[in-house]
Amino acid sequence: MAFNRRKFLHLATASTLVGAGLSGWPSNYTVHAADTAGYKALVCVFLFGGLDGHDMLIPYDPESYNSYASIRQTLLADYGEARSRDNLLSLDLGGASPFGSRQFALPPEMPQLKSLFDQQRISFVANVGPLLEPVTAADFSNGTARLPSRLFSHNDQQSTWQASAPEGAQLGWGGLFADAAIAAGANVGGSEFTTLSTAGVGPFLTGNVAAPYQVSLTGSAGIQALTLGGSNPGAFSEFLDRATDRFRAEGFDSDSVLARDIAAKLRQSVDSNALFDAARANAIPLATAFPESSLGSQLKAVAETISLRTTLSASRQIFFVGTGGFDTHSNQASDLPALLGQIDAAFAAFNAALDELGVSQNVTTFTASDFGRTLAVNGDGTDHGWGGHQIVMGAAVNGGTILGDISEARLGHDLDSGGGRLIPSLSVEQFAEPLGRWWGLNGQEIASALPNLTNFDAANLNLFS
Repeated sequence: MAFNRRKFLHLATASTLVGAGLSGWPSNYTVHAADTAGYKALVCVFLFGGLDGHDMLIPYDPESYNSYASIRQTLLADYGEARSRDNLLSLDLGGASPFGSRQFALPPEMPQLKSLFDQQRISFVANVGPLLEPVTAADFSNGTARLPSRLFSHNDQQSTWQASAPEGAQLGWGGLFADAAIAAGANVGGSEFTTLSTAGVGPFLTGNVAAPYQVSLTGSAGIQALTLGGSNPGAFSEFLDRATDRFRAEGFDSDSVLARDIAAKLRQSVDSNALFDAARANAIPLATAFPESSLGSQLKAVAETISLRTTLSASRQIFFVGTGGFDTHSNQASDLPALLGQIDAAFAAFNAALDELGVSQNVTTFTASDFGRTLAVNGDGTDHGWGGHQIVMGAAVNGGTILGDISEARLGHDLDSGGGRLIPSLSVEQFAEPLGRWWGLNGQEIASALPNLTNFDAANLNLFS
C-alpha cells in the first residue's frame, strides 16, 4: 500500500478528530451562564429500532390488563406465562398516584429495574416523542396538525430525536448543550472529552464546537490513519512520523487555513488519544461486574471513562450509547424478552458502578428510541408507532414515579393516531429540558439547543428530587 500526502490527509480527516471545531466556527453562546461547578454527566442510551413501551410498562390493574390482553391476544398467546398478570412485576406508585386506580407493572425480565424503582433510583417518563406542536387525534386525522417530517421512518425519527430534524441534521441537542458548557468554562483542560460516544458518530453529540470523542470498549477509538498500515505497517509508521513532523514544523505557519486546521486537529487528536489511553491504562479497575452484552460492555466503558474525570479535567460530560434489535415486527415474544433482560442487567451494573465510584448523584442515564410501537398487533409483532416510554436512572432522579401521561389500554382515544399508535403527550424538547437544567444550563442556553421548546407549555416534569 503506497502512502502519499493526499492519502494521508484523506485518512486523517476521516478519522476520530476530536475537540474544538475548525477555526472560524461560530458559537451561539455569548452569555456564559451555565453552572459547571462539580461534576455532572448525562448518559443517553439509544434503543435502535423502536422499543415497544407497551411491552415494558404494562397495564396491571385487572380492568386495564384485561383490555390490554384482549387487544394483544395473539401476541400474549405467543408469550404464554411470560405475560400472564400473575408473573408481572407490579410497581408501587404510592397513595397519590396520578393515574387513580390504574396500576402498571414491568415484565418478568426486568427484576433489577423493579428493584431500582423501589429504591427510587429509576423513573419512567411516559409517551415521549418528536412533535412540532401539541397534536390530538382529531388534528392528525383531519390534516390540520403540523407534524415532524417523515414520521415512522427509522433513520429520520432517530435523527429527529437526536437533533430536532430528519436524517441529514448535523447539530444535536446533546452537542448544543455541550457547546454552552464549554463556553462557560467547563473542561478547560480537555474540552474534547465533553461529548463521548461508544456507538459511532451521529448528530446527537455534535455541536458548533463540541464533537464526539469516540471511545472503544478497550480505550480511545484511535485515528483511522494510525491503524491502516496495509501490508507494510512499518513503512506507514515511518511515513506518519515524517508527515506529523512536517505538519508540526510547517502547518501552523502555513498561509492555508485548511492546512493549519488539519495540522492542529492532527496534533490534538494524537495528543488527546495518548492522554485518554494513558489515563485509562493507569485507572484502578472497577470491581463491579458487567454483563457481556453489547449494552453491558458499552456502559462499562462509560463507567471507566467517568472514573477518569479528574485526570481528564472534565466537569461536564454527555455520553451516547446505542444498542439495537428493537424493530419487532415479528417474533416479538421470542426476541424482545432477551433485549429487555439486557437492559435490566446492564442498567443494574451501571448503577452499581456509579455507586462504587461515588458519583450516583452526579450521573443521570436516560433512554431514547426511534419511536414506540402500536398497541394493536400484526399477529406475532407490532408496527412502527410514535410516542414511547423512557427510563431515567440516577440517585438525583425523583425515582419510583411514572411521569407524563399513559393513555388507557384501549383503542380510539384522543391520543390514538390509529391502531394504538400513541400521539406523544410530551415532546422530546419537554423531556430534554429538565435534563439540561439539571446538567447546569440556564433557560436561554436550553432554548438555543431546543428550538421547538417554545411551542409547548412548560411540562413541569418533576424529574429530579
